[in-house]
Amino acid sequence: MAGFVRQQTVLTCDGVSLEAIARAAGTPVYVYSAGAIAERFAELDRALGSWPHRIHYAIKANATLAVVRLLRRLGASADVNSGGEIDVARRAGFDPAEMVFTGVGKTAAELERAVELGIGAVNAESSGEIGRIDAIARARGRVVRVALRVNPDVDAETHPGIATGLHAAKFGVTPDVARAMARDIASRPALRLVGLHVHIGSQIRSPAPLAGAAAVVCDLARELAAAGLPLEHVDLGGGLGIPVATDPPPMSVETYASTLLAAVRPTGLRLLVEPGRWLVGPAGVLVTAVVDVKPRPGGGWFVIVDAGMTDFLRPALYGAWHAIEAVAPRPGPALEADVVGPVCETTDIFGADRTLPPTEAGDLLVIRDAGAYGAVMASNYNRRPSAAEVIVEDGRWTLARRRQTIDDLLQWDV
Repeated sequence: MAGFVRQQTVLTCDGVSLEAIARAAGTPVYVYSAGAIAERFAELDRALGSWPHRIHYAIKANATLAVVRLLRRLGASADVNSGGEIDVARRAGFDPAEMVFTGVGKTAAELERAVELGIGAVNAESSGEIGRIDAIARARGRVVRVALRVNPDVDAETHPGIATGLHAAKFGVTPDVARAMARDIASRPALRLVGLHVHIGSQIRSPAPLAGAAAVVCDLARELAAAGLPLEHVDLGGGLGIPVATDPPPMSVETYASTLLAAVRPTGLRLLVEPGRWLVGPAGVLVTAVVDVKPRPGGGWFVIVDAGMTDFLRPALYGAWHAIEAVAPRPGPALEADVVGPVCETTDIFGADRTLPPTEAGDLLVIRDAGAYGAVMASNYNRRPSAAEVIVEDGRWTLARRRQTIDDLLQWDV
């Protein structure tokens, strides 16, 4: 198994010491296991079996070029959510026909770019967007492949901040509106309806919400086919959760795949999925150095590290729980601590009331499951440069993204 394991008490990535990486690359630093990503991609592909399918990696989860290129080499297609992600996918080697373009607020410039390139499917979010795509297509003399994003009003049973399938969410349209939009598209020679799309949220742990959303979309696909509007695919999104110590265990990848396939088979259509977190989340960690250790009023300690919410936002944004451990634990009695960053915000905390080995300034800690929605959500608040990123492959590490400098940050200031 690739990934993060201990060798003689020291945490390693695919056999490479995280201590050695931190000494050479500095901290904070993201470290990704290419082997773990490859294993997870192969596991999902096997679970989907022989049914026609495509795995569209959700670039929003981790847009670092080395990671995206790796997924392309493994055989993934791409799910993009902006013009910037389209260009990242292009630089990683993806053909436009291998992309689906999702997003609730695509700008005119982004739609023009998608039409120009011949994106595999533009997942349309509204009747107004259909009109804008049609106008651009007619002006350029193109026929654009369009899919409709359906909002099934299904509770993903996840954190409200990452749930996207309820009527109150901004994403997609109701099945009734989708029916009308499908008929509208059929009347426009510059548009070709190729699929239906649904994505109800992230970090989904049980199959029931996925089955409910898939049933809505697949029933609509059969209805459209019976009305003379056949499709090529159904895109059932992503959202498969990864283990979190504070939550019930998520469903297996086999259960995830069998749930989607059971809904798709009666349609006879190709299945598209859009995994992000599940592929790359457990394959990445954030290594950070301890800056200070000081007593916490009422007992315990504050362990202050050089990474902050500017490097890894999820705990501050969602209250997300991530395991924290020492890279090379010291012997001795454990301590209870809040692991906090240096940013001038009380919410800059990675974990409260955590149990750590004896810890001193200069020690290295690692924040687990940081391969998704980590570096990609970084900011420069407090004028903090973004962390370096490293990828480990075939027993050696290489710099995937160098650490920013203050000159990098100020180059746009006038």
